[in-house]
This record gives sequence, structure tokens and C-alpha cells, in this order.
Amino acid sequence: MTPSPAPSYVGRFAPSPTGPLHWGSVLAAFGSWLHARHHGGRWLVRIEDLDPPRERPGAAQAQLATLARLGLHPDGEVLFQSRRHARYREALDALLARGLAFPCLCSRSDLAASGGIHRACVPVPEGARRTRSFRLRVDDRRLGFDDAVHGRIEQDLRQEVGDVVLRRADGYWAYQLAVVVDDADQGISHVVRGADLLDSTPRQIALQQALGFPTPRYLHLPLWCDAQGRKLSKSEGAEAVDGQPPLAVLRRCWRALGQPDEAWPDLRSPEAAAAEAAKRFDPARIPRTLPAGI
Repeated sequence: MTPSPAPSYVGRFAPSPTGPLHWGSVLAAFGSWLHARHHGGRWLVRIEDLDPPRERPGAAQAQLATLARLGLHPDGEVLFQSRRHARYREALDALLARGLAFPCLCSRSDLAASGGIHRACVPVPEGARRTRSFRLRVDDRRLGFDDAVHGRIEQDLRQEVGDVVLRRADGYWAYQLAVVVDDADQGISHVVRGADLLDSTPRQIALQQALGFPTPRYLHLPLWCDAQGRKLSKSEGAEAVDGQPPLAVLRRCWRALGQPDEAWPDLRSPEAAAAEAAKRFDPARIPRTLPAGI
């Protein structure tokens, strides 16, 4: 199979700098890179460094170095979310001005009775000293999208999600707002990422609609799990790929993406192997779950 020209295609990989890249994050990186290159598109890298308590010093630079060793080079400057506070504030102000967002003093314990789902603010105890968060006002509707691997996904936003946090009570920007603003500003046309974010996609689409942003196409890759079936997490000490032979890492991810062994190119440099693999890549073979024996 040969790539089809699509100059409007822009994809991305957006890790959080909480540790070195592990197998799951590298699978997302290589999967999104392959999909972009196969379709003749651009591939960007964004560092989602908006949660300082969870970040590790030097992790972002280490992640970028790992991508370079694997031959996965972004088409443009790396974007750091920590440098974009003013842009997120602008988006929040626009939502507040139109009555689509609101300040909220509810704590987690206040929402315990509703399973943590915010549908209306509860009275704050007299004398309580709290810092407000900001939330997106969610409509009572079902919102869905067609995922390239998982098919039709729908969610009752008000019942299953509730009003979405945009800025946390601790002052940090919420992931949902930042990712929507950044995808729009970077012109992202295709979001290829792990299936752990399937559940977040409808609320991101609701926020895109509220801000007047276009909705990208979505493809959610299978999750790499540990022996107990839990999703790998950098913050929980998952095995990093640093120190592994780059070609072996790419080939293992190739298999995890459902691609046949015989289609893997027998080339000696990661850049050359990845470039040839993109030509042979078949997105229709991507599985919903990781193949056995990977």
C-alpha cells in the first residue's frame, strides 16, 4: 500500500512529562506517526506539562531524545503547554462571556452523592474557605463520534460526565480545555491516541463546539497493559524503552498495531525502517485490543 497525498492531514503525539516513555506511550507515538506518514501528512509533538506536581525534572527532554533515537522526528517546533497559559485564559474568558462556563465552589466530597458528577452546584457550608474552579456547562444530550477502530461511540454527557472542569481549584488548567485549544490552534485534523481517552472524546467534542472549533477525526489505539491487565503508566514505574534496541522497539510496536511480521522492512536504521514501514502500513489492521504474545 502506498501513501495517499493529503496535505491537510496534521497529526500529533502529546505525552505528559511524568517519566520516560514506556511501551504504551511509544505505541501511541509510533501509531500516530505511521498514520500521519502513511497519509502524506505532518506529525507534531506537544508536551503536556500543565500538572507540575506530577512532572519529573528532565522528563520532557528525555522523551524527546527517545523519539529521536527511534527515528520519529516532528515536523516543526515542539509545543509546550506550560507556555500557553494566556491562550487558555482567553478561551475560558470567551466561554464565561457567553454563559457557557461558570465558576464553581463544589468540592469532591460535595459531589460524592452523585458519584462525582457535577450537574448543579451544591450549597457551600457557611464560613467555608474554598478556591473556585471553572466548569463547562453541559447540555442534556447524547453526543457521539465515529472512531476509526472502535466504531460509533456515544455518551449522555449530563448523566455520565456532568459539567466539565476547565480550570481546577488549585489553579492548574484542566487537560480537557488545553487539549481542545491546542488541537485547534495547531490545525490537528486527525487524533491518533490510546483507547484510555475514548471516554474523554465526547466531552472534548462538546468543548470544541462551544468554542466554535472544528472536530478532528479520531482513532484510538489498543492499550498496552501489564500482566494484571492494567494500563501501563509512567507514574507507576512501567518499563521504559530506553536502552532497548530502537529497531526492536519499532518492530514490537508494529506487531502490536496488527501489522504482519513479513511486512516489516529489513533495514538497519530506525529512520529508514520507519519511513518504509509507513508505506506498507495498513490502518484497517489496527486491532481494538493488543494481539496475544506481544
